[in-house]
Amino acid sequence: MHKAIEIKNFTYGYPDGTAALSDISLSVEHGRKVALIGPNGAGKSTLLLVMAGFARGTGKVLVDGLEINNKNLKKIRTRLGCCLENPDDQLFMPTLFDDVAFGPLNMGLSPEQVKARVAEALATVGLAQMADKAPHHLSAGQKRAAAVATILAMSPRIITLDEPDGSLDPRNRNNLMMLLRSLSQTLIIATCNMNFAASIAERAVLLDKGRIIADGEAKEIMSDVELMTEHGLEAIAKK
Repeated sequence: MHKAIEIKNFTYGYPDGTAALSDISLSVEHGRKVALIGPNGAGKSTLLLVMAGFARGTGKVLVDGLEINNKNLKKIRTRLGCCLENPDDQLFMPTLFDDVAFGPLNMGLSPEQVKARVAEALATVGLAQMADKAPHHLSAGQKRAAAVATILAMSPRIITLDEPDGSLDPRNRNNLMMLLRSLSQTLIIATCNMNFAASIAERAVLLDKGRIIADGEAKEIMSDVELMTEHGLEAIAKK
């Protein structure tokens, strides 16, 4: 069976020559919840863009067994959905229904199928009664949930999320934690919040300066005070 994500010896540099990712090799099994952790500028967001085919470099990247190239890109984007750091970048239609329907419509689904997908996605994230609301009237927590719904409506096998807990108050952060824990899809979450990461992910990949520093059991890595401090992160308490 194909892995959800397989990256082999991947290197990516910015146009000015700065190395963003250096010799990354990483594989993720289907159904796993993985946290990409690291300080700001470590390469976490860039790595998520690589997985979605938005950033190309040298090396090999496969999503659900499909190598990222122009021929496979459309198929890959039905299998991997990415939630951007700012949900306002994903919510741009007049109503929440229209936003969540956008992906399924572009997949060529029938109106009945689209309606069913939207209803299921909004129910999953707890926004079933908000379909007719304008997205800009939603709270920060509701916008995060709505962005996840736009991805769920496309039924991807893999979901990536970039700093999904940013700007959320404790209640909305907790609601998002519970939502993400309940999903059956492969989740790859980039975050600087170790407690948030540890509450969801069973595996952590620590990046710094574009390189993988550590990869293993999430709570073990994130409770290593010396390792976390060395890379500008706050360790979680050992339990």
